[in-house]
Amino acid sequence: MQELVEQLLALARGMWQRRWIGLGVAWLVAIIGAIIIFRLPDKYEASARVYVDTQSLLQPLMAGMAMTPDAGQQVAILSRILLTRPNLERIIRKSDLDTSAGRNAADLVDETLNSLNINRAGADNVYTIAFRYPDGRKARDVVQAALSTFIEQSLGRTRSGTDSARKFVDDQIKDYENKLRESEARMQGLRLKYLGLLGTSGQGYVAQMGALTEQIKDTRIELRVAEQTRDSIRKQLEEQTPRGSAAPGKRIATVAVPELDARINEQKRQLDELLRKYTDEHPDVVSTKRLLTQLNEDRKREIEARSKASENDPGNPLSGDPVAQQLKVALNDADANVSSIRARLGEYDARYSQFRSSAETLPKVDMELTQLNRDYDILKRQYESLVSRRETASLTGKLEDAGVAEFRIIDPPRVTPNPVAPNRVLLLGFLVLISLLAGVATSWLVSQVRPTFHDGRALRDVAQRPLIGMISMLPTHSLRSLRRRSALLFAGGLSG
Repeated sequence: MQELVEQLLALARGMWQRRWIGLGVAWLVAIIGAIIIFRLPDKYEASARVYVDTQSLLQPLMAGMAMTPDAGQQVAILSRILLTRPNLERIIRKSDLDTSAGRNAADLVDETLNSLNINRAGADNVYTIAFRYPDGRKARDVVQAALSTFIEQSLGRTRSGTDSARKFVDDQIKDYENKLRESEARMQGLRLKYLGLLGTSGQGYVAQMGALTEQIKDTRIELRVAEQTRDSIRKQLEEQTPRGSAAPGKRIATVAVPELDARINEQKRQLDELLRKYTDEHPDVVSTKRLLTQLNEDRKREIEARSKASENDPGNPLSGDPVAQQLKVALNDADANVSSIRARLGEYDARYSQFRSSAETLPKVDMELTQLNRDYDILKRQYESLVSRRETASLTGKLEDAGVAEFRIIDPPRVTPNPVAPNRVLLLGFLVLISLLAGVATSWLVSQVRPTFHDGRALRDVAQRPLIGMISMLPTHSLRSLRRRSALLFAGGLSG
């Protein structure tokens, strides 16, 4: 510890011996620094404050119907985008800053980037735009240009984003429309190819076979009931014949078949309904047409038979019996009904045989049609979802056009009356500190380059020779006065 203290004292004595060199360097640094500080140009600050009102009444009203953008976040992003190089070049051109000096454009942009500040005041949506420049008027023009660019980009960026999203959705909708048309064409081609087997109801093979089996079963039951009804009417007619012979009545004046006319009208009505839904080749349409043709032929034959019976057998005992006539009409109606049901049953049996003969083909066609329907449903859901999103994007664009965020200028661009930079007092304080450090460093460096011996041990360590003795110098009165004047001069030079 004692050795360290002695080394420090020796270092201090060496630096003190070279103090005048250090003082000169300190003054040189101070003078040069002061010249530089006072030659720095004064800078004026122009600033403006703008408030962004993001609390719009339309946002809660359009919630769930349109995408309400986060205006506060968008403005915060735009405040950073504003400081990009293209925007800074635009601001420089607007404020004519590039014509004020013949400097390089890149250097001018860098200087503008370092001097232009955009800050947000806490949690409030208040933004301050500030710029420092030697010319106060130019500084105000730069702030005005930055404020205009800030508002324009915040309003135009959302619109451009909405337009891009809407264009993308429109392109996707067109793509899905083409896919839907292709899917519909494939399904239509498959149905037309197997029209006699698949029909147009879209039912599968198993479902159609089950439905056809049920129809055959119901038709057979209906046929048995119709035959029993016909036999019952025929029996009643046979029992009525003896009674009818004893009471001749008025002869039939005209021949009519209202029961067949009613059935023909009913079949025509059913045919009209089927033609509204299906094509002429549909099995139900073909069956109805065949039944209608058969009913017309039955009606024609019935009219001819009744006419002949009325003309050739005027003494027929049934011609004058009203009850027998009604039974005869009912019997004819029952016969026609049985014929109609038999024709329908024959059509169902033919279709069933056709399905059975196509048992290997139909399941494959059914699977292919099911896959096409599944793909079509998926495409249709996606298409409807895109259409809904397009409407949402349209409402969002209209909402943005209506103004989700409103900009209010609190303080217009203004310039400080006095320069705000540079702070020469602070710079001079740093200059004094730097000058002192430079002087101390110079004194230490010179003392190390040109060392002196202040005691015998230092001389012995360097010379590596034995020290015989030391002779001390006794200071005289004149030497003490000289040292005192030197200390005063150094203190005066140090204090400036």
